[in-house]
Amino acid sequence: FFRQLCAGRAPKPYDKVDGTFGQPVKLAAMFPDQDAGIYDYCFNKPKSRWALWTDSITRDDMRIPDNAEFANIIVPTIDTVRYSELLEALVTHEKATLFVGPTGTGKSVYVQQKLLHGLSVDKYASLFVNFSAQTSANQTQDIIDSKLDKRRKGVFGPPMGKKMCVFVDDLNMPVLEKYGAQPPVELLRQWMDHGGWYDLKENSFRQLVDLTFIGAMGPPGGGRNPITPRYMRHFNIVAFTEFDDASMARIYQTILDWWLDKAGFDSAFRNKSSAVINATMAAYKESVANLLPTPTKSHYTFNLRDMASVMQGCLSADPKEMMGPKDLVALWIHENERVYSDRLVSTEDKSWYDALVRRVVGERFQTPYEEVVPDGSLLLFGDFMAPGADPRTYNRIDDRKALVRVVKEYLDDYNAANTKKMALVMFVDAITHVARVSRVLRQPGGNALLLGVGGSGRQSLTRLAGFIQDMDTFQIEISKNYGPSEWKDDIKKLLFTAGEEGKDIIFLFTDTQIIRESFLEDVNNILNTGEVPNIFDDNDHNRILTAMRPLCAAEGIPQTKIAMYSRFIKRVQAHVHIVICMSPLGEVFRTRLRNFPSLVNNCTIDWFMPWPDEALVEVARDAFDPIAEISDQHKASIVTMAGHIHLSVEKASGTFLSELSRYNYVTPTSYLELLRTYKTLLASKQTELATAKKRLVIGLDKLASTEVEVATLQKQLEEMQPVLIKTAADVEEMMVQIQKDKSAADETRTVVVREEAIASSKAEECQGIKDSAEKDLAEALPALDEAVQCLRDLKLSDISEVAKYANPPGGVKLVVEAICVMRNIAPKMEAAPDGKGKVANYWDPGKKMLADAKGLLDAMFQYDKDNIPEKTIQRIQPFMDDPAFEPKKIEAVSKACKAMCQWVRAMHTYHFVAKNVEPKRRALNAAQEELDVLTENLNKLRAALKEVEDKIAELEFSFNQSVAKKESLQRQVDDATVKMDRANRLLGGLGGEKVRWQETVQSLTVSEGSLVGDVLIAAGSVAYLGPFTAAYRADLCATWRSQLADLQLPHTEGATLMSVLNDAVLQRAWAIAGLPTDAVSVENGIILSNARRWPLMIDPQGQANKWTKNMEKDNMLEVVKLSDKDFLRTLENAVRFGKPVVLENIGEELDPALEPILLRQTYKQGGTEVMKIGENIIPYHSDFKFRMTTKLSNPHYPPEASVKVTLLNFTITQEGLEDQLLGIVVAKERPDLEETKNNLVVTNAAMQKQLKEIEDQILRLLSESSGDILDDEQLINTLAQSKVTSDDIKVKVAEAKKTSEEIDTTREEYRPCAFRAALLFFCVADMARVDPMYQYSLPWFVNLYNRAIDDSEPAEDIPTRIVNLNDFFTYSLYVNVCRSLFETHKLLFSFTVCIKVLMGENLIDFVEWRFLLSGSALGQPSDTPNPSPDWITAQIWSSIRSMCMLPAFQEFEASFVENVDAWRAYFDDNEAHRATLPAPWDDKLSQFQKMLVLRCIRNDKVVQSFQDFVAEQIGQRFIEPPPFDLAASYRDATALVPLVFVLSP
Repeated sequence: FFRQLCAGRAPKPYDKVDGTFGQPVKLAAMFPDQDAGIYDYCFNKPKSRWALWTDSITRDDMRIPDNAEFANIIVPTIDTVRYSELLEALVTHEKATLFVGPTGTGKSVYVQQKLLHGLSVDKYASLFVNFSAQTSANQTQDIIDSKLDKRRKGVFGPPMGKKMCVFVDDLNMPVLEKYGAQPPVELLRQWMDHGGWYDLKENSFRQLVDLTFIGAMGPPGGGRNPITPRYMRHFNIVAFTEFDDASMARIYQTILDWWLDKAGFDSAFRNKSSAVINATMAAYKESVANLLPTPTKSHYTFNLRDMASVMQGCLSADPKEMMGPKDLVALWIHENERVYSDRLVSTEDKSWYDALVRRVVGERFQTPYEEVVPDGSLLLFGDFMAPGADPRTYNRIDDRKALVRVVKEYLDDYNAANTKKMALVMFVDAITHVARVSRVLRQPGGNALLLGVGGSGRQSLTRLAGFIQDMDTFQIEISKNYGPSEWKDDIKKLLFTAGEEGKDIIFLFTDTQIIRESFLEDVNNILNTGEVPNIFDDNDHNRILTAMRPLCAAEGIPQTKIAMYSRFIKRVQAHVHIVICMSPLGEVFRTRLRNFPSLVNNCTIDWFMPWPDEALVEVARDAFDPIAEISDQHKASIVTMAGHIHLSVEKASGTFLSELSRYNYVTPTSYLELLRTYKTLLASKQTELATAKKRLVIGLDKLASTEVEVATLQKQLEEMQPVLIKTAADVEEMMVQIQKDKSAADETRTVVVREEAIASSKAEECQGIKDSAEKDLAEALPALDEAVQCLRDLKLSDISEVAKYANPPGGVKLVVEAICVMRNIAPKMEAAPDGKGKVANYWDPGKKMLADAKGLLDAMFQYDKDNIPEKTIQRIQPFMDDPAFEPKKIEAVSKACKAMCQWVRAMHTYHFVAKNVEPKRRALNAAQEELDVLTENLNKLRAALKEVEDKIAELEFSFNQSVAKKESLQRQVDDATVKMDRANRLLGGLGGEKVRWQETVQSLTVSEGSLVGDVLIAAGSVAYLGPFTAAYRADLCATWRSQLADLQLPHTEGATLMSVLNDAVLQRAWAIAGLPTDAVSVENGIILSNARRWPLMIDPQGQANKWTKNMEKDNMLEVVKLSDKDFLRTLENAVRFGKPVVLENIGEELDPALEPILLRQTYKQGGTEVMKIGENIIPYHSDFKFRMTTKLSNPHYPPEASVKVTLLNFTITQEGLEDQLLGIVVAKERPDLEETKNNLVVTNAAMQKQLKEIEDQILRLLSESSGDILDDEQLINTLAQSKVTSDDIKVKVAEAKKTSEEIDTTREEYRPCAFRAALLFFCVADMARVDPMYQYSLPWFVNLYNRAIDDSEPAEDIPTRIVNLNDFFTYSLYVNVCRSLFETHKLLFSFTVCIKVLMGENLIDFVEWRFLLSGSALGQPSDTPNPSPDWITAQIWSSIRSMCMLPAFQEFEASFVENVDAWRAYFDDNEAHRATLPAPWDDKLSQFQKMLVLRCIRNDKVVQSFQDFVAEQIGQRFIEPPPFDLAASYRDATALVPLVFVLSP
């Protein structure tokens, strides 16, 4: 029918149809284009002809706007037109449509484009739903119901007048439930079948109208499931095929040409565009065909998005930086490496891809790869080489040094701007990862999936890349109560930051933060659609609309709710950059990739390979270069050795897993820990050795100087004795002379004293006269002084003013007259006014006198007041008696006259005083003359006395000098004697230490020289060896020592962790606290003490837990479990107050809330060191200690957990358990001995500690002493007392050691009992390998052991007692263990016990035992042909030849060939396990060795031979399991040890 119709002929029976249905129209026959297929055509109904789908594509459709973003570019092709038309036709006719096709074929893009832009917004509303593996039916119903309005009761639909298109992407992703259904799909099918579903709250039916469902899905497989046909039948299915080459070429050619034109590239670049497209397609196809997904490469899934990513990267280049087509080729190579090569997991795959690129470059670009990327050169593009540049340019980086320098500067800037510092070492390999992440972040909507083990730097490098791109990094903080509501708030915060604020933000999400798989589903939704369904409530929607309204208005977008919300989502998609860090280990990773395909499809994958050797060397060199104490030659060797240690542990970890099924991960963080530990330990040990050596050297120097000083003091004493005797004689002689001179001086002194008394009396008389005269003068002198002062204050101009008076006032005239009288100036005689006689006129001569003011003043100052004529006094007296001649009255007339008045009155007063004083003066002069004579005589006597006294003084001075000299000599002699005594005491006390100290100094000097190598061994042990067992630790240390020797790096022969870091005093304290004394336990203690990371102790027997609690019990220890409700609060208090904490019963996962503590994430706040735990900021106390223990015997901690802790394997060892059991049996058998032993251990530890402290004190006192040590009596006494105490303690230690040895000798008699019990414990413990249910604790075992000691038969002699005890305990253990074993395992247990016992007695060769287990021996077997193939199978003969390589069977092969018939009889025997071997082997071999023969020839009889062997060696009762005894079992139970019955078929 269809073919006839296409050919233009009316198909039968329609060829005879009449015109009832209209006039038939004849179609054009066949298709116009013979090269096009039937699916390339559509029927043009108006023109009634076939037309190509592509005919509808116009030039405008092909034009790409200049401002278009790469992610939004859609190039029309036949597929876009065809699918869009089909979708429109189906949607407008309300037909459900299902698009099926591989990932990357554009299903989602076409549907979204049509629904958002191809349909009328007035008629159609759209709803987009993304399914994932975790999507539930309830979620799906909530999403759809939330977008519908209520039409009427029970009827819901889109807003009135509209129809809603519901697009469900990844329809077949939901995981199948128990019965094979997909609940979300079944819910949608319910609508298809019944038109609605039931309300989740009211349980009423909701009818949904005006809905059209559109689905898209990939083919089933890889996490996608087949859709039930009952649902598929409702859909019109449209298959999306992958683009053909022509379509892909057209799409990408169009985009590339658009970019080249827009960027202004010349023709040389345009000519390469087709080559770029063809090369991209070729690389994609080859990768898809050859890089196939496997369980270990589950992310090797490629789709067309990868091609788009390559093209998007190529379009990021800056035209100004592209010098020629080769730069374009280099960019193409780089972008392909980022998309394809970066996800590859092995060097083989990378080599294959490198060869592919080289071939494609040569074939498609016609350019040798080496011309584009020379060997050894760096191929890297980035936009960060010019910090602060705007705009950033994406260009090639080929300068390694500049690259490292710039990124280091970015790192420094980051650390300066953030409280959480990142101590990263930036080498090229790490920087390339920074560049890769930076490349993803610079792309709109760029997301990354970083795959690598924990500790590889994924998070740190992402933060640095975000800082380089000026983006904030957002990361959730997991706390104990973190759940869906907190997650929802964090995601909303993230989406609002990007969508509302338009800020680029990085969401850094790690697999350790995936508390619920729903978290990852939300991330998957954001990657896919940019939103999380139903995360926003009404308030959030209003907030979104408010923020988007002005933005949509500016961009011309309709301001409808759907359009504005769509614009918000687009901003989220453009600005949120999700970086997911996951570990690729385990099934969980593969499951997540299957369940959440967007993790691969929407992310650029970067696989973090193990660090290459160059990186190890570079990081180590960077770490060790600042250490000035190490020579350059040694530094180079240390760098090499550090890498060797890392790689050797990596290799040993693989062996550890294959041999013991124990996991240990070696990560870059482990290597950095090695480097940090080495530097820390080296500095510590250098300081320790230098300090110890310095103190010893100072001590030796003090002893040596004391020895020298003793000789010097002896010589000084011999020289000083004669001088001391002579000086004493001189002193006596001088003493006699001084006594004689003192007698003469005393006589002279008597005369002088008498004369002094006379002279003193006369002097007193003179003084009395003088005092009387001065007293009289004192009355006049104040007035005189006042007058003189007034004259001094008097100005010449004032006197001249007085002279100008023509008719002066009476007071002035009176004063002038008085002055004239005093100066004896004659007046001018004039006639009296009454005519009677003449009167004296003093004014005129006075006026002349006043005219010479200076002369007047000088005359008054120099007036001879002591010789005023009496006549003058008589003449002036009337003035004195005149009331008007008062200074106060005169002052009223003239100030100058007042002063002269005062002067006159003062002269008058002084005259009378001086007149009275004059007789006294004369008497004073007479007395003074007499005194002078007396004084002269006295002075002569005094001179004579002085001469005598000077002589005496000189003698006394000489005498005192001699006495001082004598005393000094005596002091020196006494001092020398005391020093001699002190020196003898010092040398006597410490002289014996000299040899030992010298030897110690030499030893320390040697140790200093070997330190660089020894500390490497110790640092490697601390950083790596914690999880390993004893044998692996020894092998690794031996390997490291061998490598040290090869590198000629100085080290101590046989250096181990214990030899380098062990502290004997501390070890004894550990032993007292309960740490087993075996090497592994001690090493664990040393590692714990020196590791930077907090320890997580694998402690199935509880030894470490007990030891830790005992060590910290006096420090307010806190013991918590993760199950405790307030364990975080307890931790916070411990951090705040510096308490130790033990976190018990850790599982295989660490609580994320512990991360700040484990990583020691402290920072300064207000000058205080703080730590943020959850939401709380806690002050960090330096005394805080954190310990974790797990009871799991073989836990599997992923790398993410391993890098945060120091794993320590505290599983008990044979040696450690044996010592514990020996203590138990001796405590039971000889409690006196064990008590004495325990007391001695404690006492010895205390005494040894005290000895160490005393020696440290002696050396400290010696080193701190300054000057001459013999001058410090207290120091000498302290040293002497310390030495005495030390000697006493040494004697006690020696006595205690002797006693301890005697006790140990007695205790050792019980050693066979402890040895047997320890063997049996590990025999029981090994049963867990047979069945995980077989778990037996050490406390249970010890309890059984104690009961055996109590219940076993006693004996007088110890050997018999041990035999009784061993037999009883062995069988008791057998009975108790058999009670809990499956029947099929009981013989196995018996045989294992038997073998262990015999091995303990050295009755079984280990090589033979290994042959019994494996059937092979080491070496190359002979090529002797099979002597009798008719009954000797190839397997039998191969086993015999292999057995013959064992020492006991070297002649067996020849004997077997010679006696093949006899061996045939053995082979045919029905009871071959009991048959006699052909001679001479029956007598020559032991019973165990006969089992080896049986294993080779009659393997079917081996189990029966086990029974006979066990019965023969340890007794018949060990192959006859006792029946279950309920009463006995009940007796074994206690209130704390219940009975557990395991029921099995």
